[in-house]
Amino acid sequence: MKRAFDLFISIGCLTFFAPLILVTALLIRIKLGSPVIFKQMRPGLHGRPFMLYKFRTMTDERDENGDLLPEHIRLTSFGATVRKLSLDEFPQLINIVKGEMSLIGPRPLLMKYLPLYTEEQAKRHLVKPGMTGWAQVNGRNAITWEEKFKLDIWYVENQNFLLDLKILLLTIKKVLASEGINNGTHVTMPDFEGEPGKQKHTSINL
Repeated sequence: MKRAFDLFISIGCLTFFAPLILVTALLIRIKLGSPVIFKQMRPGLHGRPFMLYKFRTMTDERDENGDLLPEHIRLTSFGATVRKLSLDEFPQLINIVKGEMSLIGPRPLLMKYLPLYTEEQAKRHLVKPGMTGWAQVNGRNAITWEEKFKLDIWYVENQNFLLDLKILLLTIKKVLASEGINNGTHVTMPDFEGEPGKQKHTSINL
């Protein structure tokens, strides 16, 4: 049922919002240049990597050493608006159609975080990553990593269709209210560095 629900909603959204998606892509091409799509390898079900798609929201400005400038400098007002409206998330509907993601589940984070998780935190990869999830409707980027992981694990242990439907409806409300986009001075979340003193889970294939 979850896979059928994912396909029904994602294909429906791609069809219904096609004009908005095309306009967003065109504006990104004009204001930020190419590439329009941001691609990055992320861990999926059982930690298996897949290519995540998002609309680009930042420039490629670099310092004299060729290193990218901090995110808050590269994020333009246009890019901030795209994020505020969650328009940058639309390309992930392709990931859902391909079966790499689900509509609801823990957000796919960075590959470099995999060896930093505790055994408990690593449980977030026992389900497909989601376009939105329980942590997103309970604080998004405005909560700590510890709180985020606890919410992710709670979802893994309590997932069901009615909960997914509740999260989807709450997500629409959160997007319209533009809540939890930033974390303090960070445009998203600061890097996760693991929990000091806790044994890490080093296996990628959970």
